[in-house]
Amino acid sequence: TAYDVSLVDDSWPKDLFDIISGNTSNSWERLDAGGILSHSFEIDAKRQGMFHGAPAVITYRVPTKVSLQEAYSTPILPLDILAERPTENKLDWRLLAKYGSQLSVVSIVLLFIYLVATPSKASAAKASKKKR
Repeated sequence: TAYDVSLVDDSWPKDLFDIISGNTSNSWERLDAGGILSHSFEIDAKRQGMFHGAPAVITYRVPTKVSLQEAYSTPILPLDILAERPTENKLDWRLLAKYGSQLSVVSIVLLFIYLVATPSKASAAKASKKKR
């Protein structure tokens, strides 16, 4: 069991973010072994850009140690805040849906013409026997 658990997440600079609700820090009297605590707050970005946040600092006391213990939360991935992403050149499924039936008919016709126009191995073998 951990006692006097506190969390401080001060990696959100005031010039880039406004805190809408909640606090960036919180404390709990105790955390039982295997227990889970959660903390959340809402922020609003003031401008566009990449943001690399630091992990939150967690301090706690355990009965077997004299000094306070310190741990860090898992850091968040870099945030691309309010970014306008360029469109990616992926296959446009709308075109495939619109012209897919015509494409399949043309493919079947071309396959049929190819099969009719190319001689089979059996007929090629008969033709070579007739020439002898």
